[in-house]
Amino acid sequence: MRLGSGTFAACCVAIEVLGTAVFLRGFFPAPVRSSARTEHKEPPAPEPSAGASSNWTKLPPPLFSKVVIVLIDALRDDFVFGAKGVKFMPYTTYLVEKGAAHSFVAEAKPPTVTMPRIKALMTGSLPGFVDVVRNLNSPALLEDNVIKQAKAAGKRIIFYGDETWVKLFPKHFVEYDGTTSFFVSDYTEVDNNVTRHLDKVLKRGDWDILILHYLGLDHIGHISGPYSPLIGRKLSEMDSVLMKIHTALLSKERESSLPNLLVLCGDHGMSETGSHGASSTEEVNTPLVLISTAFERRPGDTRLPKHVQQTDLAATLAIGLGLPIPKDSVGSFLFPIVEGKSMREQLRFLHLNTVQLSKLLQENVPSYAKDPGFEQFKMSEKLHGNWIKLYLEENHSEVLFNLGTKVLRQYLDAMKILSLSLSTQVAQYDLYSMVVGTVMVVEVLTLLLLSIPQALCRKAQLEVPLSSPVFSLLFYLMFLVLSAVHVIVCTSAESSCYFCSLSWLAAGAVMLLISALLCAIVSALTKVFMDGSFLSKSPAHPDSRWSELDLLILFGTLGHVVSLGASSFVEEEHQTWYFLVNTLCLALSQEIYRSYFLGDSCEPQCHFPMDQGFDSLAPALQDRTGGGVSEHDKVHEGPSPFELLRGHERWMVLASPWLILTCCRLLRSLNQTGVQWAHRPDLGHWLTSSDHKAELSILAALSLLIIFVLVQRGCSSVSKAALALGLLGVYCYRAAIGNVLFPWQQGNRDISKGIIEARFVYVFVLGILFTGTKDLLKSQVLAADRKTKTGNSNNIATVDISAGFVGLDTYVEIPAMFLTAFGTYAGPVLWASHLVHFLSSQTSSSSALSHACFCYALICSIPVSTYIIFVTSLRYHLFIWSVFSPKLLYEGMHLLITAAICVFFTAMDQTSLTKS
Repeated sequence: MRLGSGTFAACCVAIEVLGTAVFLRGFFPAPVRSSARTEHKEPPAPEPSAGASSNWTKLPPPLFSKVVIVLIDALRDDFVFGAKGVKFMPYTTYLVEKGAAHSFVAEAKPPTVTMPRIKALMTGSLPGFVDVVRNLNSPALLEDNVIKQAKAAGKRIIFYGDETWVKLFPKHFVEYDGTTSFFVSDYTEVDNNVTRHLDKVLKRGDWDILILHYLGLDHIGHISGPYSPLIGRKLSEMDSVLMKIHTALLSKERESSLPNLLVLCGDHGMSETGSHGASSTEEVNTPLVLISTAFERRPGDTRLPKHVQQTDLAATLAIGLGLPIPKDSVGSFLFPIVEGKSMREQLRFLHLNTVQLSKLLQENVPSYAKDPGFEQFKMSEKLHGNWIKLYLEENHSEVLFNLGTKVLRQYLDAMKILSLSLSTQVAQYDLYSMVVGTVMVVEVLTLLLLSIPQALCRKAQLEVPLSSPVFSLLFYLMFLVLSAVHVIVCTSAESSCYFCSLSWLAAGAVMLLISALLCAIVSALTKVFMDGSFLSKSPAHPDSRWSELDLLILFGTLGHVVSLGASSFVEEEHQTWYFLVNTLCLALSQEIYRSYFLGDSCEPQCHFPMDQGFDSLAPALQDRTGGGVSEHDKVHEGPSPFELLRGHERWMVLASPWLILTCCRLLRSLNQTGVQWAHRPDLGHWLTSSDHKAELSILAALSLLIIFVLVQRGCSSVSKAALALGLLGVYCYRAAIGNVLFPWQQGNRDISKGIIEARFVYVFVLGILFTGTKDLLKSQVLAADRKTKTGNSNNIATVDISAGFVGLDTYVEIPAMFLTAFGTYAGPVLWASHLVHFLSSQTSSSSALSHACFCYALICSIPVSTYIIFVTSLRYHLFIWSVFSPKLLYEGMHLLITAAICVFFTAMDQTSLTKS
């Protein structure tokens, strides 16, 4: 069957997307979970005894009457414990330093996004990394958690704030008011909507747990970063809220026999660019402050915040509320909350927590008996039984105290080791699904590589062997083998496999596809070796040689792909691109100068630019010389292409590589990204500081003017007007949100949302879209509205969420997701457009889109396929979740964007063929 190159590439990428999805489903494993049903209530472990029966077989009573949890989104530790806390949160600082409070630095595990962190806080478990994707649409939480236990115990829970809680815990709150968490342009109303309920609810006594989730600080971070003046105002607002709540709780304690508890925490921190999601210190370190009159504090007692795990809060709240610890919790409760209790009560709490951790270890680790934490737990439990025996004999001697202190220390050590063992426990990968996905992706890549000679010919068509595989013996044998393997794996696997959970019809379709791809590869490989055309550079020139530029591109691509196997190169991938781009510019400069100064004498060495790079000049040369020129004369007998260029054009060609090198160096200095040097000051920080707003304004205006001058030459008069007004709207939007200034503007003015200005830009962008696709491919209007403060890297925190809400005054899911995805992958989309424009000047317009689609699919498929193999082999690497997994998600999303672009190019190609 004969297909166009673009159609063939689009089909291949679609299959790759399917294979990558299967691989990702198997790669991201299920976290540590308890096998016991959450509905099944197990009796609490009785107090250990040695020969005597214990009368403590029930859960201890609650330690606190009411609990208020104030969760401030993106509250990192230095906002409370650092200089900002001292300046903007004086009341909280007083409670931390001198009040009846215990303060901690709680470490949040990546991914540091809201939904997985809420799950960690309430369940004590470690959510899977794939929860980053599910963060946009949170499903109901089915795991055992503190909220569910509290509701089952008859406690009344009230919630105000991020609606993610309402989605995670439906029908758990007696009263709630959710606010949209993803509309990051709003940092005022989103918090006022929470605070407006406080006066009313604090006066009432018909609740046990009050949860407040404030979002404004996180939104400010996304908009303008952690050093914005808005940060200080928001921290002061939060400090006044905490003072109001604490004062009300103190007044309520007169009516209750138990003290109340106020918890201040953050779900995650905030990076130096204002975002979050990755594993930098600023993103994972969050404050955790427990405030209660139950905590005694002697005068002059100064306490430095201790480092704990964020998962410890679930067990702490369960102990404080007299509830069972969630079954999946890997955390250990914060011991300082029970320091005022008797020794027996302290040991009881420690025993309950270690029993829960030991059960979880037994259910998830086959060799649990050899675990140091489990061994120490058994020893502690035995000593605890001896202590109980002495205690019940009313032996209150010093021996009892010393033994109790020893048991307490052993329990704490055992609890710490058990928690660490569970937290670092490598989850079970679904290797079967990973292998199936890898085979599909590698088969597609192989087929693309074997199809290069036919796909890039002038006709942009290739013969796809669809009928021969279906009627071949190899196809049926392969299908039978795969079916047998599927049956064996799915009937003998100890753990659940995603691919085995599919219906037999779906699994059979995948196996048929794999078999057909294998047969197509064998058929294509046989044809390649029979024709002997694979090693030639192009079908049109079978005897052509690989130039130095060709070899540089080939080895540069291979070197970049191989570098993805090292964590440091993944973290600093931009450095690889800096090197490759600069090297390519130097190589182009050398080729151009050699062709210009040496002329035809260097023709064999510079065959690539003479044969391909200047073919686009043929129509212009024919017009200027007044006659046609043969293909042979253009390259070998005609004058040098440089001799036929005008003076200014000749100088532009000679100067362009050095101009590009200069621009690349400026871009490298504009934003420090990655991990190693992200903290260093750069040109972007200098420009975005309040002291240099005038310089940034001049640079922005000049850049927009240059864009107009460069783009308007290929536009119609209508497009020119739309382009000019659109670029003016871009500047007006930046001025509205306070990034730049108008010439008549004196000093800073209040920052607005810039909604009207952004919509003004969108109107003219749509106008340019409607005036013609050709103008769109040549323009860069869409790239002009990108912020430059965050840069880009393989760090999830560099995903600019705020880009999805430009021009929106309410949260609308589809436009927000589209704008966020486009903002993140604007670079690949822009380069794909330029690839079409370049190929249009090299070949006939009818094959340009097909060639572009095939090249783009191939360029994206090589790193994705190779990286999937790398992460499979490195799945037990120390940095698999902090470095390799985020990059895998980026590559998977990039492949999906590539599929969309290829489908778009193919549709355009089919439309043009139909019209012609």
